[in-house]
Amino acid sequence: MALTAGDVAPDFTLPDSNGNPVTLSDLRGKWVVLYFYPKDDTPGCTKEACGFRDAFADYEAKGIVILGVNTNDAKSHTKFVTKYNLPFTLLTDADAQVSTQYDSYGLKKFMGKEYMGISRHTFLIDPEGKIAKVYLKVKPEEHAAQILADLATLTA
Repeated sequence: MALTAGDVAPDFTLPDSNGNPVTLSDLRGKWVVLYFYPKDDTPGCTKEACGFRDAFADYEAKGIVILGVNTNDAKSHTKFVTKYNLPFTLLTDADAQVSTQYDSYGLKKFMGKEYMGISRHTFLIDPEGKIAKVYLKVKPEEHAAQILADLATLTA
């Protein structure tokens, strides 16, 4: 069953790139951008992450937390964060359990091959812990700006 706007965001605890646990419910009272992306340091994922980085001051000024999630390990996340100076938290979902809860893990096809992987989906979660908006067709270059524009409408 796909998550939609108005649903309570499934709670989780995942480790950040330093091994510290991050629990979604601990962020109640804040807007959260929870974005799932396939792999660290690949072209589309780098564009998306750098978009959030470049708009980070705007997100921070509004008190919005950005969390990136995929199955890469802490070492990969740390390298990605360092290489692109990413100022937000990346979480490791090693067994894809959280990604599956958020309908963001499943069968993918690329160049005629099928494999299990993470889809580029984003969930905007409101301060009460409910999903305000779901993004299933993400354009990495425009995504950070699109969310800020949507937030301006949602909070107006």
